[in-house]
Amino acid sequence: MSRERFEELVADALDEVPEELLGLMNNVVILVEDRSPPGTRLLGLYEGHALTDRGWNYAGVLPDRITIYRLPILSICETDEDVVDEVAVTVVHEIAHHFGIDDARLHELGWG
Repeated sequence: MSRERFEELVADALDEVPEELLGLMNNVVILVEDRSPPGTRLLGLYEGHALTDRGWNYAGVLPDRITIYRLPILSICETDEDVVDEVAVTVVHEIAHHFGIDDARLHELGWG
């Protein structure tokens, strides 16, 4: 799958996130990269300060980053439909981290 098509799927997944939640996201950028960091097989990564960890002194920091990794996702998917589903799950998973939801809770909720 081309990078352009994959980026469209990420945009489509973001379009499915309720507007109320997107409106609460603050100082975060969403990126697509081909490969996860060396030595990892991550599908996505949230880097930053979750909203629940931000206090009165949160100011002047670079935006948080949500990165969705194209090649690792493509490597675990057999069909285009699988890619659509995995991109959606990965986007929701990383956005949840922005809201302070950890992996254990995401697994409990079925978003692992």
